[in-house]
Amino acid sequence: MKNSKFQNAYILFCFAMMYLPIVIVIIYSFNSSRISSVWGEITLDWYRQLFDDRQTFEALYNSLVLGVLSSLSAAVIGTLAALAISRAKIRGAQTAEYVSILPIMVPEIILGMGFLAFFSFIGLPLGMTTLVIAHTSFCIPYIYLLVKARITGMDKSYIEAARDLGAGELRVFFDIIFPLIFPAILSGMFLAFAMSFDDVIISVFVTGVDSNTLPVAIYSQIKTGVTPKTNALCALMFCATVFLSLVSARVARKR
Repeated sequence: MKNSKFQNAYILFCFAMMYLPIVIVIIYSFNSSRISSVWGEITLDWYRQLFDDRQTFEALYNSLVLGVLSSLSAAVIGTLAALAISRAKIRGAQTAEYVSILPIMVPEIILGMGFLAFFSFIGLPLGMTTLVIAHTSFCIPYIYLLVKARITGMDKSYIEAARDLGAGELRVFFDIIFPLIFPAILSGMFLAFAMSFDDVIISVFVTGVDSNTLPVAIYSQIKTGVTPKTNALCALMFCATVFLSLVSARVARKR
């Protein structure tokens, strides 16, 4: 009984540590005072000012486009890499696998400096193109690891049966392999999108003047002071995330 109470208290403590800061941000998005330590009146002015802030929504749009392009590119490259390395029977296959997951182990500031030096060396202007290349590079390992794990646990008898029935490589891939690894690809894409959307350090090094992302825009506001409009934006994004999660769970339950 005591252990059960301790476990419940520990679970409540963990949830409080995770969600209490988000709740505080949402509450203060309705505070009329610009100072977080002072509570004024309940207001919606910050939401009105947020929707009039064109630069913030441009940065949000850039982050969404960057996340989608990076996750799609990483999905293609990571999936092909997982398929190739899982079939490879050469001596350097293990080394290639280590190299594939290296970007998630290297500190982001090192990656950012490396990307900046590389883009400067080849003369590629900083902008959305450099952001997509950099984000795709560090998103690939997330998809690769998930797809590789799914391929390793896949029953090879399905592939062997399809080949015995005369199916070619493309037919085996699209009819057998791809449907089995698709959940892993989709999970990796969601994870890659989240990592890309949330990135600050690498984006600071490779972003251009006209391709500012939302995390970089918020980070740059720290020097002049973050306004409560940021709280309102965080509240809206959190509600949108919860809504999409509920819709996804409902769709999955129906299936």
